[in-house]
Amino acid sequence: MAPQVLHRVIYGTTTPSPTQVSRLTIAPALLSGYVRHKVRYCDYPAIIPSSKPGACVRGTFVQGLTEGDQWRLDLFEGSQYKRVEVQSRLLREEGEGGLGGEVEEGKQVRAETYVWKDGVGELEDGEWDFEVFRREKMGRWVGSEEEYEEVDEAVKGGKDPLGGRSMNGHVGEQLEASIKKEADFLESAV
Repeated sequence: MAPQVLHRVIYGTTTPSPTQVSRLTIAPALLSGYVRHKVRYCDYPAIIPSSKPGACVRGTFVQGLTEGDQWRLDLFEGSQYKRVEVQSRLLREEGEGGLGGEVEEGKQVRAETYVWKDGVGELEDGEWDFEVFRREKMGRWVGSEEEYEEVDEAVKGGKDPLGGRSMNGHVGEQLEASIKKEADFLESAV
């Protein structure tokens, strides 16, 4: 999942505060034994298990998600996907800003991912291309309210187990104020 989409789902904004950003660690990763296809008539992908030699999907490994974050991600992904435990291999990118450089495989980690559970007839034959999505479709996903409506309504309706996007709700506001107060105090002591 693109970080902007992840932030929109769990924080309600594509531009989270520095405190919110610092809660998460996002790294590139490889998931062996799976392939990724575009969902027919949609912008988004689905991964399915594959026994093809070399079958592998590149994605992101995210640490620091809360139960509330996971709940919102489950709502966002919907009933077409099932969250499953997998083994993934972290990647380390060499090069300017980690973009376009060489990729080196790192350690293997336990993770959870969303696997397509509807029929493969709902998927296109070719592989889904993240770069095409980023270049041509991302604006619709980070600027759209429609795609996040179910998550937003559940949060507003009080169904969120944390009473608001944790770091973006009342608790987050209190934490931000506390951090600012502490920083102001430290600054005045110098």
